[in-house]
Amino acid sequence: MQRKTSLIIILLFCLANLALAIPSFAKEAESEYRLQTEDLLKITVYEQPDLDITARITSNGEISFPLIGNVMASGLTVTELKLKIEELLRQDYLVNPQVQIFIEGSNAKQISVLGAVKKPGKYDMYPQRETTVLEAIAMAEGFSPTASINGTRIIRKEKDNEITIPIKVTDITKRGKKEKDLPLKPGDIVFVPESFF
Repeated sequence: MQRKTSLIIILLFCLANLALAIPSFAKEAESEYRLQTEDLLKITVYEQPDLDITARITSNGEISFPLIGNVMASGLTVTELKLKIEELLRQDYLVNPQVQIFIEGSNAKQISVLGAVKKPGKYDMYPQRETTVLEAIAMAEGFSPTASINGTRIIRKEKDNEITIPIKVTDITKRGKKEKDLPLKPGDIVFVPESFF
């Protein structure tokens, strides 16, 4: 009886830690987003209002910025682009430029697969059709040996809220319930927890 109680306490502790970890995974995925063509950026430079712009990334992956001209942005994270613009401004124009970049509108059609998969990361969605949960996991080279596959969930931002959609994988793979292999939306995170036993 005491052993059973101890196991329950351990399980509750692990679940509490998992609940705390999921938002940090969401934040990590967002910070790793790589800019794409058609993304709309708002760029400000501290105490330099003449340099504040809103720019859309062109089809060749560039933005046009005052003083420094065209800057390649596509494929960079927001942090990488910020550092690049600061460096270019520092070379000839400002002593200590402080740049901030906000994504005003995104053309992202990517999802993230995190947790107990073989290759966690961001993946492009299929351009001409829906991408499902199991397809996303396949992009990440499948579940790791420690995966708790029926703990799989979609983490989705809707307006100002973050919702979690549980996915029972064995219903899809063993019971043939294909309708439970839900289509993903751009920006979704597929999170697979580790098994504790």
